[in-house]
Amino acid sequence: MSVHPISAAEAMARLEGFSAIIDARSEGEHAEDHLPGALSWPSLNNAERVRVGTLYKQVSPFEAQKIGAALVARNIAAHIEREVLDKPKNWQPLIYCWRGGKRSNSLALILGQIGFRVHLLEGGYKAFRSALLADLPAQVARLNFRVVCGPTGSGKTRLLQALREEGAQVLDLEELASHRSSVLGMIPGRPQPTQKRFDTLVWDALRQFDAARPVYVEAESKKVGNLAVPDSLILAMRDSPCLLLQLADDERVALLLEDYAFFARDTDFFCRRLDALIALRGKAVIDEWKALVKDGQIEPVVRALLLQHYDPGYASSTRRNFNRFGDAPILAACDRSMATMRTLARDLMASEN
Repeated sequence: MSVHPISAAEAMARLEGFSAIIDARSEGEHAEDHLPGALSWPSLNNAERVRVGTLYKQVSPFEAQKIGAALVARNIAAHIEREVLDKPKNWQPLIYCWRGGKRSNSLALILGQIGFRVHLLEGGYKAFRSALLADLPAQVARLNFRVVCGPTGSGKTRLLQALREEGAQVLDLEELASHRSSVLGMIPGRPQPTQKRFDTLVWDALRQFDAARPVYVEAESKKVGNLAVPDSLILAMRDSPCLLLQLADDERVALLLEDYAFFARDTDFFCRRLDALIALRGKAVIDEWKALVKDGQIEPVVRALLLQHYDPGYASSTRRNFNRFGDAPILAACDRSMATMRTLARDLMASEN
């Protein structure tokens, strides 16, 4: 047998060194969050986990363990037949479950007896989660951020995309959060990840950045949709150098009409999102905007949202939240095109060098 327990801290430092990372928890637990790159090999699937848990509480632990053992053995056999038969002897997986208990131990034991060198995460996902949260501030502290500011529709996301295409280091929090970070920022068909998953995605991105090079990030509030940006990261962003992206109003309107085209296709969805602004703008204004939307007049509503809702107070709010906004150099985009954003990105990176 070749099963080697490994601490969460050591596993974090060696993630790329394993042939595979295997999550022995149920598919539901895996979906909530998992180690970066982890494969889902449930020892008990969602329904089986409920069945065994119910037996444990309502009948007896002994009866639950008998049924659980049969189910786990059957599932492990299926995983081996499906995934392991073609693996070479030097294949070295890391295996974990919730707390490093029976589900991961059973899989690790059988793979170890086959002859593979298996690493077993001590304390399971729970220990990894604690270690990750403890490590997040250290990952933030070693990096230098450049915060891209600019009013709604100025092209901040496009500039980040251009920077990434040009080889810069980019932390796109809205991409990780599956949300465009405003009351209208929900993306149809793309539910936000859980808070745990978002934390893991942020940590995984941070740990891969080169501390010798800047990391570009969009100015965000403490929350992106329903998800909280880690405290250490938001504090670092608020004390980092800023850049101010500027774009003419007509171009901003056109950009939002392109990026939020789904609102024009699904006007009922657009109207439901506008309802969230009633407390801020008043029912009469929102009803007027909704009537325009239902009449197919999307452009004047987008323009009103920009000039009447988003723009007022933008500069003062950003200056209040980002300590170095007052010193931000201006990046003036002549239009919203990706070609223009790539030119800005190249010029920005050249100035950094």
